[in-house]
Amino acid sequence: MAGQGLERREMLRILALAATASGFPGFSRWSFGCGHGATEVVQIKPPRYTPRFFSTDEYGTIERLTEMIIPSDGTPGAREAGVAEFVDFMIWSDPSTQYTMRYGLTWLDAYARKQHGHSLAALPQETQTALLQTLAYKDKFQLGDEEGREFFNQVREYTVMGFYTSRIGLEALDYPGLRIYTEVPECPHPGNPEHRNLPPQQG
Repeated sequence: MAGQGLERREMLRILALAATASGFPGFSRWSFGCGHGATEVVQIKPPRYTPRFFSTDEYGTIERLTEMIIPSDGTPGAREAGVAEFVDFMIWSDPSTQYTMRYGLTWLDAYARKQHGHSLAALPQETQTALLQTLAYKDKFQLGDEEGREFFNQVREYTVMGFYTSRIGLEALDYPGLRIYTEVPECPHPGNPEHRNLPPQQG
């Protein structure tokens, strides 16, 4: 359900926010992917993440939403990257987002109960997916769901932000910076260290 492109300016903003989050010692799984690898001091992570903003039930819903937005389809997804941890920390760090996020969770559970008689967390996975598609995809939008779509878009933005600034997310993109920081590339001409008699460059 992700599928959103990011402009360069927005990506720089996201990287700056994620770099700030990277100093928080309470993350259990999420880790900033643009660090300097082996040159950094190894940080011991706690066995479990303790939400800073969301209640236990709210955090469980955020975990489920992030997993549905970037699922583990044969490759690591939001769960493995600990994206819900990142979302919780970012919302805790920005009071201006807290009301809309908490209201959105309340709206979503009320919407699920109205449509299917249960909270989102209590619904089968297939039903959860069908319900969220009406908030995620323009051709499925329904009149009166504007608040729900705004909330879902906010969660999706933070999910994409958290995943693609994490080490797991950047590895999924085959981000070259990870190789640059963690290993020294070898000369492609080991038998010719002085680079004599190399063919001329093309172009």
